[in-house]
Amino acid sequence: MSSYVLIDSPGVPIKAWTRGVDLADNAIEQLQNTARLPIIHSHIAVMPDVHWGMGATIGSVIPTVGAVVPAAVGVDIGCGMCAVQTTLTARDLPDSLKAMRLVIEEAVPHGRTAGRSRRDKGSWGEPPRRVTNLWKAHLAQGFEALCDRYPVLVKTNNLCHLGTLGTGNHFIEVCLDEGERVWFLLHSGSRGVGNRIAMVFIEKAKKDMAGHLGDLPDQNLAYLSEGSVHYADYVEAVLWAQEFARINRQVMMEHVVSAVRGMKGLPRFEADRMVVNCHHNYVAAERHFDRECLVTRKGAVRAGAGDLGIIPGSMGAKSFIVRGRGNPESFESCSHGAGRALSRTAAKKRYTLDDHIEATRHVECRKDSGVLDETPMAYKDIDAVMKAQADLVDIVHTLRQVVCVKG
Repeated sequence: MSSYVLIDSPGVPIKAWTRGVDLADNAIEQLQNTARLPIIHSHIAVMPDVHWGMGATIGSVIPTVGAVVPAAVGVDIGCGMCAVQTTLTARDLPDSLKAMRLVIEEAVPHGRTAGRSRRDKGSWGEPPRRVTNLWKAHLAQGFEALCDRYPVLVKTNNLCHLGTLGTGNHFIEVCLDEGERVWFLLHSGSRGVGNRIAMVFIEKAKKDMAGHLGDLPDQNLAYLSEGSVHYADYVEAVLWAQEFARINRQVMMEHVVSAVRGMKGLPRFEADRMVVNCHHNYVAAERHFDRECLVTRKGAVRAGAGDLGIIPGSMGAKSFIVRGRGNPESFESCSHGAGRALSRTAAKKRYTLDDHIEATRHVECRKDSGVLDETPMAYKDIDAVMKAQADLVDIVHTLRQVVCVKG
């Protein structure tokens, strides 16, 4: 018996690692729409955390030849995870973890807008020197080149967002593994500037295909064809945004480690073991089934043989450090998390604040209505998700959250 199931398709095959997990009708419809595109190479791979997204489903792997679909890459270009294992253990942690949550919140700007305190700010007022130096060394020149061609990018949140968390499902966590060792995890992407880049090129794709949009099953599946000006510019821009996202996670992790090191009562510790920094919303040039192609992983992690990845659960569920098995049928990919079972609106309607408090009672985290859409019950069962992709990854560490910071 195959480890994947085949979904009825009007185009290329759709191979889904979804045994034992729910697959919503609107996600199936999106997958079928994507399968009809003439630019798809071989087949589409579907991860067990799959759910509806803009244009293309979140939790899908879409290989293309001669073109790229900006909406399939998504608006949070380069979104992904970073993890580091420390030499701390559970017995080193204080009985109350609220102080640890507060120092992390103070160290990393998060949320959407500037507020009364530093913890309420979503961006830097004055970026630290380390942030400015990294911007100048790795990002400034590429950004200036993009702005010369697309001046709308000039007024985005760019440098001031480097090293910041954002909102929604972005988070920073302190976790314990099966050996009671302390880990730091975080989840974020390319922030405001990546979002603007995505929106600019989604619209460019629609305009470039203006005479053919009626032939598409969904206008958000408009693509940029290789050889066109906008194709080359988008590839350049998306690679820049992915580098921004990688550095963004690196900076935040440095600030988390530094903040926790500054806490009174904790022993000295190291935090350089098994560092993972991986994208799960991105595009990359790869070779699969004897052909060079662009692989878009929208809510999926590269899981080549030996690749380390991170698959988080939710605010109250387990997370996993995994090692890829290099399964060619999935384009060497795995899921990027548990995947939403309910939309944000539906989660707020179905669950109460008391439900959320009970579900997260073992985690030091926000327990207010502002995070109700992120409550654990809004997500699929992470154990079922992991079982469905047992031939894609091996579990290296199983983590449980003890502190969670949400934007």
